[in-house]
Amino acid sequence: MSEAIVVLTTTGSKDEGLTIGRALVERRLAACVNVTGPIESVYRWKEQVEQAQEWLLIVKTTPEMFSAVRDAIRELHSYELPECIQLDVRQGSAQYLAWIGESVVPTLGRQR
Repeated sequence: MSEAIVVLTTTGSKDEGLTIGRALVERRLAACVNVTGPIESVYRWKEQVEQAQEWLLIVKTTPEMFSAVRDAIRELHSYELPECIQLDVRQGSAQYLAWIGESVVPTLGRQR
């Protein structure tokens, strides 16, 4: 069984979410990215409580790819400080977890 993680990030528009999601999959950094929303976010930013409509990206990848996913999100994102949170997948369908592992390319073998 392959190890898997879920990475969460949010974007300010559906189009930006789809652009980032497509780039992550095309670069083989993620097996799948769900773009869901709109969601309402309430957060503290620069000492102010803010509220905004955002889109949530749920990125399925492997632990080895987290750094590359984080760097790509930072590169492609319009936010000054984009969310990038890793959640470990403790269990799942063996076939689905294997598919995630087969769908991404280890960082050293990756070509852009």
